[in-house]
Amino acid sequence: MKQLILASQSPRRKELLEKCQVPFLVEAADIDETMNPALDLEEAIQDLSFRKASAVLKNHPDSVVLGSDTIVVIDRTVLGKPKDRPDAERMLRMLSGRTHQVITGFCLLSAKREYRNVSVSDVTFAVLSDEEISAYLASGEADDKAGAYGIQGMAGNYITQIRGDYYAIMGLPVSMIYAELKNLFLY
Repeated sequence: MKQLILASQSPRRKELLEKCQVPFLVEAADIDETMNPALDLEEAIQDLSFRKASAVLKNHPDSVVLGSDTIVVIDRTVLGKPKDRPDAERMLRMLSGRTHQVITGFCLLSAKREYRNVSVSDVTFAVLSDEEISAYLASGEADDKAGAYGIQGMAGNYITQIRGDYYAIMGLPVSMIYAELKNLFLY
C-alpha cells in the first residue's frame, strides 16, 4: 500500500481525511495559491489542488498526495479568507439572507495516476442581524476561513439550507476521496 500524504495544514482537512480510516502524513505545500484567471472557477480550484499535490509529490515520489482547496462564490465574486475583521464583516453581509456556492476541488496524485474532481454545494444563510455578525466576528471563527465562516462552528446557527456535501463545505469531499483512494490509488 502506498503512503498517503495530505498537502495541507488545515486542521479541518486533517480531521475529515481521518474519516477515510487510511493512515496518512501531513505536509503543507509551499506554493503561490493564486488561481488561474484563464480557467473557469471549477477548473481553477482543481488546478490549484493539483499544484499543491505536485509540490509535495516532488519530495515523496513513491506516495499518493492529496491536494485540496475551497472557495466561496457569490454573484461571481470569489470570497477567500478575509484579510482582516472589516473584510470578514463585508463577506458576512454579502452572504446574509442569500444563497452562495462552496466549491471544493481536490487532486489525488501519484507518479502514475492523477485524479481531479470538484464538489459544488449551495448554502443559504438566514438574514444576519448586526448583533449576530458582531458576535460571530468576536468568536474568531471567521478569521481563517473562505467566505469568513465555518459551517461546523457557530455559523451553523445561521445556515437555513444546504444542497450538496456537508463535508465538502467544511473543506474535503470525504466520500468522493474515499472512493478514489479505494479504487485507484492505495490498493
